[in-house]
Amino acid sequence: MTDLTERPSAAVDSRTMSNLLVRVGQARDRQAFRALFDHFAPRIRSFLLQRRVPKAQAEDITQDVMLSVWRRAASFDPAKAGASTWIYTIARNQHIDQFRKAKRAEQMDETDPSLQPEPAPAADDLCEMSESAQSVGAALETLSPDQRQVIDMAFTEGLSHSEIADRLDLPLGTVKSRIRLAMGKLKTTLGDLV
Repeated sequence: MTDLTERPSAAVDSRTMSNLLVRVGQARDRQAFRALFDHFAPRIRSFLLQRRVPKAQAEDITQDVMLSVWRRAASFDPAKAGASTWIYTIARNQHIDQFRKAKRAEQMDETDPSLQPEPAPAADDLCEMSESAQSVGAALETLSPDQRQVIDMAFTEGLSHSEIADRLDLPLGTVKSRIRLAMGKLKTTLGDLV
């Protein structure tokens, strides 16, 4: 195929399609994939539409199928099945997966407490949280810059002690010591808030 707009004829034999699929699997041959895509994508879309899949969903599933073909082409074995059998099996499975997901979504109980948002905190709780945040902010200001830096990296960024040590190019023991000293100072300053 020299012209990318050319489409393979409907009479393309299965051996040719299998060879194209093998080329995609072995060499990631983009031209071979283009030929497969041009041949199978409209047919898969039509296959899905015949099964009363909505048009937009049929197009999405077709794209997912062809992406799976690209990713899994190396697992295709022409001795076990032809290219069209292999590709339509992927299409069928994608369709079934989409159908099952839709059914599960329909069966969700919207009144389930685990799906409900957390209630808004009461005004006095918000006031208390604000005061606590101010106290913590003031306590952090009492730390040395080195201690404040490791506390910030550990609690705000969620880094492990090893990651902090790597990032700051410090020994692990130094990082642990700074965190321990900072936590001790914060506990003394904040009391029950820590």
